[in-house]
Amino acid sequence: MTTEQLTKRRHEMFHALRVSGLLFLGFLFITQQVITRGWLYHLDHYILDLKNPQFKGLAGHILIGLDDLGLRWFTATVLLISAAIISWRFKSFRPINLSILALVSLNLVVGATKIYIGRTKPRLYIDDLQAGGMSYPSGHASNALITWGLLAYLIYRYTNRAPFEGIKLYPIVGLITTTVVVVSLIRNTHWFSDLLGGVFIGGALLVAIIAIDRFFPSDKQPS
Repeated sequence: MTTEQLTKRRHEMFHALRVSGLLFLGFLFITQQVITRGWLYHLDHYILDLKNPQFKGLAGHILIGLDDLGLRWFTATVLLISAAIISWRFKSFRPINLSILALVSLNLVVGATKIYIGRTKPRLYIDDLQAGGMSYPSGHASNALITWGLLAYLIYRYTNRAPFEGIKLYPIVGLITTTVVVVSLIRNTHWFSDLLGGVFIGGALLVAIIAIDRFFPSDKQPS
């Protein structure tokens, strides 16, 4: 690797780490709002008090299916299988290693925060902390962003053939994450701040993992 390439990679990594740090600070701010019952807490209850439409039958099943786009076992299974295929195709363990790193780090951070905060679900119409709840932050929102986001990154970085050559799939990731957030609000499975916190922590970890991968590239990865 030339000095110019190394300098470029360092610049990319430090820029990404700054973005990751800002996202993490956003997550800490949202957490502070939840703990101190700040203005986000009042927004949560304002949204809860709105008359949510009730979807039954086929519409209800569709909503559940869309919500499953952020389900832990489903997203993890899709990511690991896809990463294994990409690893086999390009004869590199990097995609599967990045996927394991993403899943382990996300579940450690989100899981520890859920246990510490202990927030109850909005469908109970009770908003208590340290009550044994697992509402904050939303695992669905964080899973959706980091899982589909990392999959999009792996496809974009390692697939250099049509139809993916030069295609950035991040708008699709944004659409999936937004869908999970909206459906969770409709179904009253999470407070709005839960979902916002999940998006911020998922984004922070995703950008950090991409930064590490770009600075320490695999010899099978395009430059």
